Amino acid sequence: MATLTTQEVAARFDELARQEKWFEIQDELFADNVKSIDPSHSPYFGYAEGRAAVRKKGEDFVKRITEVHHLYTTPSVVGGNHFSVGRGTDLTVEGFGRVKIDQIMLYEVKDGKIVMEQFFY
Repeated sequence: MATLTTQEVAARFDELARQEKWFEIQDELFADNVKSIDPSHSPYFGYAEGRAAVRKKGEDFVKRITEVHHLYTTPSVVGGNHFSVGRGTDLTVEGFGRVKIDQIMLYEVKDGKIVMEQFFY
């Protein structure tokens, strides 16, 4: 199978993100050595490295969501071997209450797989 281009990875990401299939994105598009980086000031998430650790980071947060008020994801913008999307969430989260985050999500692609995700909020 041919290696996906950054544009192709971003297009598939967009398709799955529109369906809120975030764990499918991880399963299909993330490299084994992926890194996930949140802002150092984030009370919600930290740093994770490796597909299993990144998956656990997401699962641990999702388990605490008690209500979804609003979600959106913008189409991706591709530049070189990176793409970014805008993402907004308005959730009620156990231990935090109602959490609204508007963020930029930046992804780096290498050899047809996402090797880094970084969140700015």
